[in-house]
Amino acid sequence: MKIFKSKSDLKSYISLKKEEGNSIGFVPTMGALHKGHLSLVKRAIKKNDVTIVSIFVNPTQFDKKEDLDNYPKTFEKDVELLKSVNCDAVFVPAVNEIYGDNVNSEAFDFDGLEHQMEGKFRDGHFDGVGTIVKALFEIVAPNVAYFGKKDFQQLQIIKKMVEKLNLPIRIKGMPIFREKDGLAMSSRNTRLTPEHREAAPFIHKTLKKARKKIGTKNVTEITKWVENQFKKHPLLELEYFIIAEEKTLQTAENFDATKRYRAFIAVFAGEIRLIDNVRFKNN
Repeated sequence: MKIFKSKSDLKSYISLKKEEGNSIGFVPTMGALHKGHLSLVKRAIKKNDVTIVSIFVNPTQFDKKEDLDNYPKTFEKDVELLKSVNCDAVFVPAVNEIYGDNVNSEAFDFDGLEHQMEGKFRDGHFDGVGTIVKALFEIVAPNVAYFGKKDFQQLQIIKKMVEKLNLPIRIKGMPIFREKDGLAMSSRNTRLTPEHREAAPFIHKTLKKARKKIGTKNVTEITKWVENQFKKHPLLELEYFIIAEEKTLQTAENFDATKRYRAFIAVFAGEIRLIDNVRFKNN
């Protein structure tokens, strides 16, 4: 597996591979890799001739400096994991390789997708996401890029960006990878205390119970029920629970059989913020 730190070296490698007629699969990550990441990499390897993974902790998508400072960094382990699945190349740029001396986000218009859910609670987050993903797409120029559905809002925003910029890249959303107890895999999970790690599966269990209430409860009643479940929990603090239409991410007022819905949740387990979502089938 090749390791690249400079844009120019990576571009030369990709150019050669494309001249040979190879398709390029790309998985952008912030490192601290787990089985969820590896499921994306394996999919990319299966469907493409060459697979490239980036590891870059992007400073412009963190709204709190302490979150950026505390983000887990496990480069040596990440490299071994990528080698174990036969990844072709990993791109590990320094911040100035991506941003130069101007570590700031571009301003994006994602047709309102950026103002829902995470956008309401994390100021500037999706401008940072758009900035780094656009930059990486320009460097790698993949045929297909793979993202997990745990960050479903991010997935929809990246699809919107590709559409609006008319980029010749297919975006594939892949299923959420979970621990055996249902907790959505996340690099942040490694920072949970033992008590909070034991409590965290309650998030997904509550989402599943809420989903079963479709048909007997309306949107408002389901939302209130979830809020009450967390009010009674001694270790987990609900930031938001929202049932939204998948395409627009607009908060649902009622269920329409012609539309697809998804429930989104953000929860604090101590200082660690966890997100999750599930598809809501209303027909």
